[in-house]
Amino acid sequence: MNNVTDAPHLNQSQIPVKVLLCVLPCLLCFYVNGVMLFVLVKKPALRESSRYILFGHLLLTDSLQLLVTMLMYIFGITHVKMISYVCIVITMFAATIVQISPLNLAVMSMERYVAVCYPLRHADIANIRRTKVAIAIIWIVGSIDSVIQLLLFFILENSRFTVPNYCSRNKVFRLQIYLTLNTAFTILYFVSVTVIIIYTYIAIMITVKSASSNDCNGTKAHRTVLLHLLQLCLYLMSTLFNMILSYSTWTKTTAMANNFHYALFIILIVFPKCLSPLIYGVRDQTFKHFFKRYFTLAIRVTA
Repeated sequence: MNNVTDAPHLNQSQIPVKVLLCVLPCLLCFYVNGVMLFVLVKKPALRESSRYILFGHLLLTDSLQLLVTMLMYIFGITHVKMISYVCIVITMFAATIVQISPLNLAVMSMERYVAVCYPLRHADIANIRRTKVAIAIIWIVGSIDSVIQLLLFFILENSRFTVPNYCSRNKVFRLQIYLTLNTAFTILYFVSVTVIIIYTYIAIMITVKSASSNDCNGTKAHRTVLLHLLQLCLYLMSTLFNMILSYSTWTKTTAMANNFHYALFIILIVFPKCLSPLIYGVRDQTFKHFFKRYFTLAIRVTA
């Protein structure tokens, strides 16, 4: 059964403007991520490095999350029809990739920890095969919350499920138990990742300070892990978007609520996802070279 998505009502003249303001920063983010992924695929040395494999996976999941969120927002404000169970699949996929990015940061921090604290064993521990296994585990762990909620949905309310007014997680999973589970898993994931990143940062910092010589690689490594902590804060901002809307008691039909939700979408979803790859990638000398090359090419083409 199909149903028209009943997103918060907007003035028809406002819809193109808000869609444009949503799409433009997303396109910039996709371009930046695309350049980085192109570099990762093109350079054989980067394809064989566990660090850059994990970074490429992070870029991919960030891009997928931004794409799904952008499409759901556009579908909502333009009243696009959507099959109910397609909405379930999309919301489950979106919920899974939201959890994957922080878990990926934790694995990236542990890889830097091994590289600095156990340099002789780094090649054996962080090889390509184990990196792929780690990515598979990330997806399994990140999907636990969604799988549990999906099973509860089919057990508790599948027989009386009706098409939501517009496609969103809160419209599909309406019982309080879903919100409680999602909040619990979100807190568990972010606390665990925060502990791992802080531990690896302290361990790397101690190792660097205890070294008799000035270890440039170690210094870069603990700065990279500190950067992961900053990225985690950006991902937490994105997570706050769903939690704020879940506990919001504002009426979604008011103009103030519409503007409030749109501001949250730009600040807490689009902005962190666009900023995160720039913070990590531009500082890398390999990516910096290609950024200068491709951005200069884009300027020449448009000129």
